[in-house]
Amino acid sequence: MAASKIPVSIIGATGMVGQRFVQLMANHPWFEIQCVAASKRSASKTYIEAVFDRWAPKTPVPENVAKLQVMEVEKDIKTYASQTSCVFSALSMDKEQVRQLEIKLAQKGMAVISANSAHRWTEDVPMMIPEVNPHHTALIDIQRKNRNWKGFITVKPNCSIQSYVPVLEALKEFEPKKVIVTMCQAISGAGKTFESWPEMKDNVIPHIPGEEKKSEDEPLKIWGTIANGKLILAKTPLTSATCIRVPVTDGHMASVHSTFKRKPSRQEFINAVNQYKNPIADLNLPSAPNPFMIYLEEDNRPQTALDRDWQNGMGITVGKLRDDTIFDWKWVALSHNTLRGAAGGALLTAELLVKKGYIE
Repeated sequence: MAASKIPVSIIGATGMVGQRFVQLMANHPWFEIQCVAASKRSASKTYIEAVFDRWAPKTPVPENVAKLQVMEVEKDIKTYASQTSCVFSALSMDKEQVRQLEIKLAQKGMAVISANSAHRWTEDVPMMIPEVNPHHTALIDIQRKNRNWKGFITVKPNCSIQSYVPVLEALKEFEPKKVIVTMCQAISGAGKTFESWPEMKDNVIPHIPGEEKKSEDEPLKIWGTIANGKLILAKTPLTSATCIRVPVTDGHMASVHSTFKRKPSRQEFINAVNQYKNPIADLNLPSAPNPFMIYLEEDNRPQTALDRDWQNGMGITVGKLRDDTIFDWKWVALSHNTLRGAAGGALLTAELLVKKGYIE
């Protein structure tokens, strides 16, 4: 291991999001994978043996991870906690089990960067899109004080909100009031491929359990304010969401209708997206896209196949801005759900925490 790199563990390493973590950190300048852990089914196998028939990324399993022996997530917690100081959580387990396991890791002094939803509504746990609410890292100090531990837990928000929340953040000077969003969500968001979920071929399923409430509620935590040692949820904009599973591999597309206290002009809207003042732009984080967002002028853009990988899957593409008969504007936004919306977003959060001194 390079002396300058931070040794990390990935738990839930064999699943869809865990595989993305492995792929993204294969040659990362700051982090190096020291330990991988998964369920009892995969434990004691080499990583490449554990994922040989279900490796989803298009790039090969990284050589520096392929021969690592997979540990058992709960049984071997002392082992990987003693070898690394930072853990990326991509667990697919009962939420209460995940919650308690992540607490145990933080109690052992570990920085827990979670892609799981178990702690999203824990009051002193920051839930961050780094380009939107990096100031919420202040909750880590509150969390450490509240719990008297050296470690901490941070989470990323649900993949469904990653495309439209940054756009609304860019438009905050116009004070968004009400939002109706229809999410067309890829099958990888369910941890599936067309091979493992053949019934999704030539099909649309208008129900994703729990997804609509997450899409409506989580932005209010993202936009919350910290006062007197607590996070106070935002009250606006109010969001009504419909979430639909569609037959594409990757990429969550949002069709959005929005109204504002002061309606921006068309050019003001587009300028707000293209000229967004990214609060972390000057930090030069390895995974940060530059620019973060872009408005595409073509009438038929963004498109999932053409645009989900923009900025290595970490950028937000926006388009099809039209006047609305009921709301002020209607528009479309796209994000890559397993990169920006999951592993990539969590990795970017970890990079931000290195820069701010929370991970050493």
